[in-house]
Amino acid sequence: MCDTRKRILDDIKTAMKAGEKQRLGTLRLVSAAIKQREVDERIELDEDNVIALLDKMLKQRRESIAQYSKAGREDLVAVEQTESELIQAYLPVQLSDAEIDQIIDAAIGKASATSVKDMGKVMGLVKPQMQGRADMGSVSKIIKNRLSV
Repeated sequence: MCDTRKRILDDIKTAMKAGEKQRLGTLRLVSAAIKQREVDERIELDEDNVIALLDKMLKQRRESIAQYSKAGREDLVAVEQTESELIQAYLPVQLSDAEIDQIIDAAIGKASATSVKDMGKVMGLVKPQMQGRADMGSVSKIIKNRLSV
């Protein structure tokens, strides 16, 4: 069992003992998503797959926050914000803007990218390095801007 998954299961037990209902609910949701993926694909997820799943869950929370904010549902925004902060705690340390720029520059050079047509090649190179450590939507926009010039 990977470290992140073990940490999540340990934190579920801790949250149960402490009576932290919201934290417990979110952690159970994460654990259920991991188990569901394992059952669906008949595999045991490794650390990289767990991080990718958590990153996807975080992206979903960010999209929900944007939708709820547009609808004026601040109560739901608060719930999603709390869940996203909790999920974020299990992801690796986020990359700084300078580190993101450095990885993108290296990938553009390695792929010999010159236009937006080469964006897939660049994304293919940066995604494994940034998965769970940066918002891939923002990274995609940065790459598109650089290649559009």
